[in-house]
Amino acid sequence: MRQNYRLIIMYDGGRYYGWQRQPDHDTIQGKLEAVLARLCGQPVEVIGAGRTDAGVHARNMVANAVMDVPLAPEEIRDYLNRYLPEDIAVREVRAAGPRFHARYNATGKSYCYTCFDGPVKPVFDRRYVYVLEESPDMEVMREAARLLKGEHDFRNFCVNPRMKKSTVRRVDRIDIEREGDYIRFTFHGTGFLQNMVRIMVGTLLEAGWGHMEPEQVRQALDSRERIKAGPTAPAQGLCLMQVDYD
Repeated sequence: MRQNYRLIIMYDGGRYYGWQRQPDHDTIQGKLEAVLARLCGQPVEVIGAGRTDAGVHARNMVANAVMDVPLAPEEIRDYLNRYLPEDIAVREVRAAGPRFHARYNATGKSYCYTCFDGPVKPVFDRRYVYVLEESPDMEVMREAARLLKGEHDFRNFCVNPRMKKSTVRRVDRIDIEREGDYIRFTFHGTGFLQNMVRIMVGTLLEAGWGHMEPEQVRQALDSRERIKAGPTAPAQGLCLMQVDYD
């Protein structure tokens, strides 16, 4: 009998071209679907809660897939983990209702972006942090972050200039904390545009380095020119932490 399953997946996105399947490129969705097709003997579509970009990581990506297999959820999980590459792991598989849709039912997402500004390069963390050449002012970044919180049109914080759908999003939490030589930006919102978190980080860092005044951050929201916002921070520092559902 066909059953809808909910999967929780973690992955190191460093060598992948993002989540979404692409011809001739390794992607997270592509790897999962290839293993499930072998298990089920037919193609299986894996629907993710979002489409992380190339090089972005995830601790708790949520997905769903409809399958007809005579296995318990734990056996499906174990089969996936046996044949998936070592940088992708399925943390949990469980039966879901027929109407559960990982993307459409999601009500919020949390991301963490990690920077490093210590005097000695982080050899073992180098694939998961953005190494800064100078230390930013934490309080200035927090002041600028307050301007980004709330519901805004984030058109200038999206890499896709031809976005046809609404670019209005609500960001209800931006925390910026230092732990030794590490600076962690935590974002929570109802949804994020392509590269939106990385552009927000790039903008906040520009403010922290004194290259932008906090008021210019407000102008970046109000303007329709992408150039008004800061640069896009590198992908390796970003990790999807959690997806919310009611």
